This record gives sequence, C-alpha cells and structure tokens, in this order.
Amino acid sequence: MSSPLPAASSVQRRQFIKASAMAAATAVTCGSDYSLPILAAEPREGVAWDKAPCRFCGTGCHVQVGVQGGKVVAVAGDRNAEVNKGLLCVKGYHVGSALYGKDRLTKPLLRDGEGYREISWDEAIGVIADRIEAAPERFAFYGSGQWTIPEGYAAQKFMKGGLSNNHIDPNARLCMASAVTGFLATYGVDEPAGCYDDLDACDVLIMWGNNPAEMHPVLFSRVIDRRSRGEEVTLIDIGTRRTRTTDACQHYLEMKGHGDLAIANGIAHLLIKNGTYDRKFVESFCSFKAPDDENPNLHGKAISFEDYKKSLESYTPERVEEMSGVPAEQIRLLGDLFGNPELKITSLWCMGMNQHTRGTAINSMVHGVHLLSGHFGTPGNAPTSLTGQPSACGTVREVGTLSHALPGGRVVTNEEHRQQSEGFWNVPPGRISPTPGYHTVEMWESFCTPTDQGGDIGTIWVQVTNPGQTLPNLNKLFNPKEQNREALKDKFLIVSDVYPTATTRLADLILPSAMWVEKNGVVGNSERRTQQWFKMVDPPGEARDDCWQTIALAYELFQRDMDGMQDREGRFLFEMAADGEPVPIWQWEHYYDINVDERLFDEYRQFSRLKHKDLAPYSEYVKARGLRWPVVERDGEWRETHFRFSEGYDPYVEEGKKIQFYHSSTHDDRAQIWFHPWIPPAEVPDKEFPFMLCTGRVLEHWHTGSMTRRVPELSRAMPGGYVEMNAEDAAEYGLQNGHRVQIESRRGSLEIPVWIDGRGQPPRGTVFIPFFDETLLVNDLTLDAVDPFSKQPDYKKSAVRIRKV
Repeated sequence: MSSPLPAASSVQRRQFIKASAMAAATAVTCGSDYSLPILAAEPREGVAWDKAPCRFCGTGCHVQVGVQGGKVVAVAGDRNAEVNKGLLCVKGYHVGSALYGKDRLTKPLLRDGEGYREISWDEAIGVIADRIEAAPERFAFYGSGQWTIPEGYAAQKFMKGGLSNNHIDPNARLCMASAVTGFLATYGVDEPAGCYDDLDACDVLIMWGNNPAEMHPVLFSRVIDRRSRGEEVTLIDIGTRRTRTTDACQHYLEMKGHGDLAIANGIAHLLIKNGTYDRKFVESFCSFKAPDDENPNLHGKAISFEDYKKSLESYTPERVEEMSGVPAEQIRLLGDLFGNPELKITSLWCMGMNQHTRGTAINSMVHGVHLLSGHFGTPGNAPTSLTGQPSACGTVREVGTLSHALPGGRVVTNEEHRQQSEGFWNVPPGRISPTPGYHTVEMWESFCTPTDQGGDIGTIWVQVTNPGQTLPNLNKLFNPKEQNREALKDKFLIVSDVYPTATTRLADLILPSAMWVEKNGVVGNSERRTQQWFKMVDPPGEARDDCWQTIALAYELFQRDMDGMQDREGRFLFEMAADGEPVPIWQWEHYYDINVDERLFDEYRQFSRLKHKDLAPYSEYVKARGLRWPVVERDGEWRETHFRFSEGYDPYVEEGKKIQFYHSSTHDDRAQIWFHPWIPPAEVPDKEFPFMLCTGRVLEHWHTGSMTRRVPELSRAMPGGYVEMNAEDAAEYGLQNGHRVQIESRRGSLEIPVWIDGRGQPPRGTVFIPFFDETLLVNDLTLDAVDPFSKQPDYKKSAVRIRKV
C-alpha cells in the first residue's frame, strides 16, 4: 500500500531526531523517512487542522490532524498539549495512515458456508436481535480499552441497565485488572494519585518490569530530555531481559519471574531493619494488611506493625537474591534509595507487574514500599501504573465495563450502588442483576464449551478488540470455534472491526466500524486525563460508529417490545430529544443530527462523583487538551487535579489533614500497606520444557498490529514476529540469526525465526516473543492461569522447549 500522506524531508527528520530525546527509541527502527509532517513542518495550504488524542496506547499524546478533500493528509504533534508538548513517537506520526489500509471492512458480512455474503445493516442488526431475543441470558459483550467513554457507557447501559445481563468484560482484563485491584486494595479507590508531572520532578525513576523506551517513548523522553539539560536523574530497570530502556539506565536489576515479589519485600525489610522508613507518615496515614487464608478476599485481614515486621524478617538481601536472582548489593541499593527522604522517587510499571498470577499482590506491595518510605504525595514521589490502551482508564475503569462493575467505581454486588445506577438510568428497581457476569477467561471458556457440557454463553459480540490473537491459551479459549465446529455449531460470534483480523476469521457476522477521527470520541489516559475530539472525516463504505451499532440494536429490541429497552416511563432506553422531540439516532442518517457523545458523556458525569472522580461538562473538554480528574468548579472555573490525596492539590482533602485517603477501605482515611509472601510462578521450566517464555510488544507495532501493520513504514521497519534468544543458548542449540525453530509448550507449538543480540537480550534459559504478528500467534503457547483477585492471566511466564527446524 502506498502512503496517502506527504513525505517529510530527511532534513526535517534529522531536525526532529536532534531536537527530541528519543532518537534511540524511534529513528533507529525506521529505515525510511517519516511520511507525515513533524515538528518543524509548516502547515500546508488548504488543510484544516483540529485536535485529537493519538489512537494508540494509554499515554494520551495529542496530535494535530490535517484534513483535506475529506481525507487525513497530515499529522503533527500538538505543541499545546501538556502530555507530549508537540512530540510524538514513531507510531503517533503515522497514526493517520492507519485509516487507509487497502483491506478496510466496508460492508456487513454474514457467514454463508465457508464464505460470507454481504447483507444490509438492517439485516445485520436483526440477526443480532434474533440471537438476544431467543436467549438474552446467553449473550455476552466483549469490549475494550479502545472503546471511547460514550461507546463503553452505551454498552454498559445496554447490558446491565437494559438486558439485566452482566456478561460484559473488556480486553483490559488481560492488561490492567491487577493494577485496578492493587489500587483498590491499597487506597480503596482505583487509578494513580500522581501524574506525568512526577517524571519532570523525580530524582530516581524505577521501572518495574516494563520497557517505556519502546512502549511509552514520549513519556520516557521527558526523563531522558532532563539529562540533556544537565539534570541528574537515576534510572533503574528491574526486568527479566535487557531492553532499550536498560540502555538508558544506570542500574539494571535482572530478576527471575516472580522475583519482584521478593524484591518489594526485601526493600521493606531493609527500611524497617535500618530504621529508615518514614515513621511519622506511616503512623499518621497507614495501616497494615495481609492475605486472609481462611477467607480469601481482596481486602484481606488487618495486622499490626509488629506482625508486618515479623513477616518480613526472613526477606534479607541474601534470601531475596536466592528468590529473585538479583544480587544482594542491588537490593541494598534499593533499600538505601527508598530510605533517603531527600530523594524524590517515582515508580512506573505496566504489563510486567499486571500480567502476573500475583498481580494484585505485587501492585499492592509496590504501593506499600512508597507508603512505608514516605515517598508519596509530593511532586516526584509516586507509584504510577501505565496503561496500554487509549481509554483503558477512562472507559474500562471509570465507566466500569467489567463483569462485576458499574459506572463511577460502583459494583453490582452492592445494593446501594445498583439503586443509584438504576436511578441515573431511570430504569425500574431491580433491573440490574446483583450477580457478577463472567470475566474474560470464563466468558471465552464458556463460549468454547459445548452447550450440553455447560457452555452457557451462546453469542458473543466483540467490539474494538482482537481476542483471536490476544486471549491466552488460544487452543482452549478461541480456536475450538474452528476445531470443534460441529459441537459448537450453536455458538455465534459477532465482530465489529476495521480490518480483517485473527478474530474475524472465525466470525459468523462481521460489522464494519468507523475508527478514530471518523467519529466523535472521548477517552481517558493513564494520568486521569479525559480528552475529547470531533469527527473529521467520513468512514469508508458502510462502516459505522460502534456506539451507533449498540444503540441501533437496542432500538430494534425496543421495537420488539423487549422490556429492558424501556425506562420507567416506557421510553426508549437511549431516547435523546432536541427541541422537545425525540431524535431518531438509531437511524444512521440521523445519528449526527445531535452530538450523541455529548449526551452520553453528560449523563455519565452523574456517576463520577461517588468516588471523587468528578468530570467537567463535555463543553469544557472541547476547549482543552484534556483535564485530569477530579475536575471541580471553583471560583467559576473548572480546575483539574494534579496529585490526589494531598492537601493543596486535591480539593477533597480536608484542611489540615496533609494526606487523606478519603476512600480508605478501613473507613479511617488510611492507606493499607500489604505483606504478601513470595511464591513461585504458576509454571516453571523443567527437564521437558526447559525455557521460560515471556511475551510483549515492540516499538513499531501496537498490540496485535491490526492497524500498524497496515502502515507501510511501520510494517517495513518491523515486518514479522521472532523469538529473542540468549546467544549462549543459541550456540548450544546450533542456532544463528534467521534460523527457524519450533517452540512448543504444553498448550501448542509455533515455528518462528530466531533473533540473537537484537533489540532485547534475554538471560540464559529464557526467550521473548512479541505478539503483534497474526501469522505467528504466540498465544497458542501461553498459559491461562490467572490472578485470584483480578482474574488477569500471566503472559510472562510459560514453560517451553525449542528445537531447530
């Protein structure tokens, strides 16, 4: 595919690289010039520019989108955006090209034997309505952190407020769920207290099992750029393989899988042993918790400081070295840093801590290290999780598109929360079911189990995600749809997407969707920043907004007199009026007669105040490059919050409190410092499967590559998947770069080329495979063991064996 976007000169590219601090993270990977205007580029005549957050990742960079002749023709970094200050990563500069792959889906397609036939939208909506009408309890909705806030809110309202069905879950269950449970277990409320400003103020930045140089390069560049200005910043990479992040760090702590549990306990042990913990902070603002083995639950049991101290006694640096593989002197280094009150320390993490069978535990423990040491609540002192999707926070966590959740931090098991939600939705009392639905792994396991064997999910509608590539243990959780066709012939898969994917190949109904600036949108990024944009171009063919698809289905069911699609007065659940008359938004030609996003967002705002996640009116986001919640009106202005729980920053902290954890799970304004013991991974190498496999991402491609692999420059820069091997392991097996190997786990096998001493260097006995390549599905290999509280799978530790092909 030739790029529809103008080429930037090599001079511009060199200027950009020189001006930015991320040359190592972007330029080296791309052999051709960027196809989009960059920072130094002058605006072209006849191009209309408008703002939008980037379509990729949870950083939330803002871009200026240039439109001419009904097409996106240019993209530039938005200099007025606080997040990125005009800078974009290599994916961001190519985000406009992602709209224009040759194989865009443009018409609804219904399976017909081994192929598909084109159908109308009316017929497609009717097919889904038939499935739901026949068995609403067997229907499930599988969404995403790529849903916009209005899209996710509409799906949530449709399912829980309409169908009385809680079988709705997002792919964020696979990436952010443990961060959620870690925040809840510690503070009683989800999402970070700090923000990106901490990166500009910290003296020490610790990366816990993540690679921001490639995964969040614009954020990483903020820190690296400080060095170019002469500032001293100590960077520490705690990981299971060397990465581009490692190259920029003064210290690399190479750990075994699950070693982070031991490391966190080792730091806490030293803080107490050396008397360098912040006694005043702990006594004023914290309590202690441990797992309740007799009654396992997220909030565990209260313990005393003495109990906590005793539990940590055995976690000496030497014992932590045995468990984690990190030398004892490096554990002491961490203990000394956290024990120094003069330093400002920020911790960052992403999938390495979250995709973990003890993800809730390690998230809680890293929060605990910051609390115990007092490195919390002031600029530069923060434990901060990063997200992988543009609205994993805004849509999944805030809107609550999880099987157990309701909007604004509520849960379906809480009667008061259900009553509040029913009131906001104006639906009859009792409409919302008190029983949580199936989480992601349960949902797909049920779908892939024959009905007569207990598989009670019969229909799944997938929007804005690609589970055929991203689910763990695909041979259990997705591939049976193809492998056991006769036994699963009553199962029906609906997929709304932009391009053909590993998921659409097994779909029974494929619906073409609009993407990014082909529709209105609102998303929420990793630092609690809510961002808005307007539709700028039309989608191709008959592709339509995901939100419209949900509303059109709801109206079809309303027409069929399904009770759940009516509110208390018998009106359509999504009725929206202008000048006192209902607008037929279920008809595509009238969907944009009003701003449906604005109506849904301002309805959703009501939910945001319970957990002090207050949102401003929609109109305020139109004027801004995002606002960090809680956004509270003071002196006639809507003001955002940089740092939560801290007096002087957070409007909800009472005067004189200094630090107030006002959603404390113990209802006493205290955060919880947790002890969790080290335990080994769910699967470890043995004689039969001697290697440990870790999966992850690469700089050029975003998640499954369904968008970025359609961008020629990105596809050429990273054309296919590979396995990284340690050079000594490779030599032992007689392998060189480019040799093909068969990698096999207890669940599946994969033939793949070897890359030695490439971008990443795994230690002996471990291998790494990125998951962006749909022709090399690494999740045929991964196990589906999950964290007991977050229900998030562990993609980082699967035992495999290797043989040369």
